[in-house]
Amino acid sequence: MEDENLSELFWSVARRLRHQSHESLQPFGITPGQGRAFLVLAKHGTMRLSELADHLRIAPRSTTEVVDGLQERGLVERLPDPADRRATLVGLTPAGVDAAGRIKAERGAQGERFFAALPERDRAELARILAALRVSDAP
Repeated sequence: MEDENLSELFWSVARRLRHQSHESLQPFGITPGQGRAFLVLAKHGTMRLSELADHLRIAPRSTTEVVDGLQERGLVERLPDPADRRATLVGLTPAGVDAAGRIKAERGAQGERFFAALPERDRAELARILAALRVSDAP
């Protein structure tokens, strides 16, 4: 551990968490990229494709491909935007709402198992530190 700096340790843990996240999505047949989009929609509700692209910080064309994959699996649907007939909204289907609940539950359980190695006090401190880093403007 002495040879690893803080950044390397962080990325090592992040890789393990990403691997677990990927495993939790496999039963649904969706990729990690699709999973990110899917969980954004589950959290924020129906939105325009351009909004989803902004949330994901990816190009609108890439967002279209991600949504296509989710729509093929019956998890999301495209809807006309009542405020602008040129725009398209995307939202979860009933099957998508069900899948989102199951994915969140599995990810929560995986997180509990993953962080169980830490005492509660350390978990709380880690949560505080990560929350501070998430909103930090520091480079």
